[in-house]
Amino acid sequence: MAGGIKDKVAIVGMGCTRFGERWDVGADGLMVEAFGEALADAGIESSRIEAAWVGNALDDINVGNSALPAAHALRLRGVPVTRVENMCATGTEALRGAAYAVASGAVDIALAIGVEKLKDTGYGGLPLRTKGLQNDLWMPYGSAPGTFAQLAGAYAARHGVDPADLKRAMAHVSWKSHQNGALSPKAHLRNRVDIDRIIAAPMIADPLGLFDCCGVSDGAACAIVTTPEIARAMGKADPVTIKAIQLSASSGWEMQFGEWDGASVPNTRTAATRAYAEAGIRDPRAELNLTEVHDCFSITELVIMEDLGLSDPGRAHADILDGRYDADGAIPCQIDGGLKCFGHPVGASGLRMAYEIYNQLQGRAGERQRAKADLGLTHNLGGSPFNSVAAVAILGRAN
Repeated sequence: MAGGIKDKVAIVGMGCTRFGERWDVGADGLMVEAFGEALADAGIESSRIEAAWVGNALDDINVGNSALPAAHALRLRGVPVTRVENMCATGTEALRGAAYAVASGAVDIALAIGVEKLKDTGYGGLPLRTKGLQNDLWMPYGSAPGTFAQLAGAYAARHGVDPADLKRAMAHVSWKSHQNGALSPKAHLRNRVDIDRIIAAPMIADPLGLFDCCGVSDGAACAIVTTPEIARAMGKADPVTIKAIQLSASSGWEMQFGEWDGASVPNTRTAATRAYAEAGIRDPRAELNLTEVHDCFSITELVIMEDLGLSDPGRAHADILDGRYDADGAIPCQIDGGLKCFGHPVGASGLRMAYEIYNQLQGRAGERQRAKADLGLTHNLGGSPFNSVAAVAILGRAN
């Protein structure tokens, strides 16, 4: 019987670019930037990489949807390089591929890298013809803000939450992320924003205002993985290991039957349940120290807290207002500012989240460093609440 990959894979190096409007560099340059940091962190030459997975979802760097641009940019001569795409979970999907290769014994050292160059395409504003087709494919039920606004309405209806209370909790989510993002040198948006400004911001899709929505950015992030034994031989005495990576994809049932009311994201619950079992976590509220979740919209983060089992049903809005997920709270969420401050270059986001958890576990997160950082979780949600793919990864120290 399968036993999972807990502590079978160590992360020995990670890299992340500055996210933002990177007009100064192309997708290849972003990959080189992140890869260079990861190699220096790992203390190895690129010739040690035996296989690579590149995550890229929406931009136009692909050659026939292949991984050749990554192989060329990173000079991975003769190395098998595979392109993966799984909507907004693309970065975590790349990490899953590299981790599984190492855990299986197929290779000793593997690379996961994710990149997206969205600002050049106009994506999220006035998309090119091809990007419009992509949008139709990804969001067949409407715009992203409009789709996730329905999640807010369904959540309030299911739990009887006063819309004003929900709006205040959503504003707190955005306020908290901007407070944290101000301390992240690689974040796109680094300005603190007060609650009153967030609440008074222009409406995008009721109840989502401007500050309830994440931005569009360029960026890349990557991880170099190997076995814990090899990591120790490389001088990593207490390496960061992967406790679990789980992914759940929709079969379409949410839109085909009447048993789901649209107030939660079932695939997040499924992926989290599997990840906790793989990692041996019995009480995530007591055992997790940090989370980086898919806050494409403030309501998404709020609902995810319940889907991950960190808040009781119908209580996430109250827990948020009580500060449970603030930087000094019981389980800090988006300690680096999250998608709200980094933006969402789709292929890179999952690995960017892992980069923050990895640095927290190493005790080198600078002003953002938490006193207790032993176990961290990342979460991606792709598509929409109605038709999603969700990925959950858990990182910690080797036992």
